[in-house]
Amino acid sequence: MKGTERTWYTLLPWMTVYAIAMALLESAVVVDLRALYFPQGFRFPLVPIERTIAITELFRELATMVMLLAPGAMVTRRALDRFAWFLFCFGVWDIFYYVFLKVILGWPVTLFDWDILFLVPVPWVGPVLAPCIVALGMVLFGLLVLEARRRDPAAHILAWERALLAIAVVVMLYTFVEEPLGHALQAREQTLSVAASGDALGALHDYVPARFTWPVFLVGAGLAAAAMLNMALRSLRHRVVPNSMVLEGDD
Repeated sequence: MKGTERTWYTLLPWMTVYAIAMALLESAVVVDLRALYFPQGFRFPLVPIERTIAITELFRELATMVMLLAPGAMVTRRALDRFAWFLFCFGVWDIFYYVFLKVILGWPVTLFDWDILFLVPVPWVGPVLAPCIVALGMVLFGLLVLEARRRDPAAHILAWERALLAIAVVVMLYTFVEEPLGHALQAREQTLSVAASGDALGALHDYVPARFTWPVFLVGAGLAAAAMLNMALRSLRHRVVPNSMVLEGDD
């Protein structure tokens, strides 16, 4: 089945508003949790959290991922475009999550304040600046792909670009989980089984972040930037195809 796709920038305002609204909901939940467990302000080590609330938090994070996937799935049937919209919404959501926490709680005080970023499948920890850099990269990558597809509906990510991006993701992910995972293993905590049991934060009950491997993280960010730069240069070589007819389906 063939049909015309709406241009990405006509969808951009609503996608942005949706992601920002989700960020406000996310920050509201965190404000409530911090009032309950950290009335004197968020800090490490983390206080014990009831099992029911920990399980609820895990499922809330999974539900958030579904909600970030949904907008792209509703506006296009093309897999790469859906992925691009997911990354764009994820990045905007993550950035404005910290914006709202700053407005409501005055936190983070600086971009180098430590935060627990994610719980699935193991806890992720890092300075606020690091996930903000990743989120900005997600936004730029999503827009880059969408614009490339507007210029050339058959545009795709080259195999070596995919490989470079995959390596970049693994490298940056390592910096978020390396220290908390190492702490859990040294304490003979089985992080994966703890997370599966619904008490992912239990692995960090006496953990205080000491270092973040910025050089490794920046290597990963640089690899991603190199792949994105090449994608942008390739895209600029294509003329925009007016009223292009595109195949609705997976790439």
